[in-house]
Amino acid sequence: MPKTRLGLAICGSYCTFDKIIPIAEKLSRDYDMTAIMSENAAETDTRFGCAENVKKQLLEISGKEIICTITEAEPVGPKKLFDVLAVAPCTGNTLAKLASGIADSTVTMACKAHLRNGRPIVIAVSTNDALGANAKNIGELLNRKNIYFVPFRQDDPHGKPNSLIAELALLKDTIEASLEGRQLQPVILGPK
Repeated sequence: MPKTRLGLAICGSYCTFDKIIPIAEKLSRDYDMTAIMSENAAETDTRFGCAENVKKQLLEISGKEIICTITEAEPVGPKKLFDVLAVAPCTGNTLAKLASGIADSTVTMACKAHLRNGRPIVIAVSTNDALGANAKNIGELLNRKNIYFVPFRQDDPHGKPNSLIAELALLKDTIEASLEGRQLQPVILGPK
């Protein structure tokens, strides 16, 4: 039986890259995985690391070329490339674009193209403004068909009271639940 085809889309929440790479390794064992990177994730070197190193790791993990441009992302829908697409990490910028139907980046185009086939998108939120400017966007996406959230929590309620981060250890469980058409519960987790 062929493996489920997973698109793993990575946005520019650079501080989570060290967490998503080992998870990508585990996911690649269970899924036929293709990495997708936003332009910022694919091109920006930060204090958290070099973009080329992240790309190299993802290429080694998946064994497939990374989708890094809007042009490369557009066929995701017409060719039905994935059974499920996970955006992990998903920045506030990408959340806002998805909620507003904007497809002007590699990741948002891949999501738009994938959704046209009525297939699930899993969002692993990672943003400092989730309970501020992006709260309305999270609410909007929670109500959308075929959108599922990796359960999340405040990562620093006192130092960053508007910040939320997905519990990445639950990414695979959320992917599996989304393939069954259900949201993994509870969506909002208590403090660690």
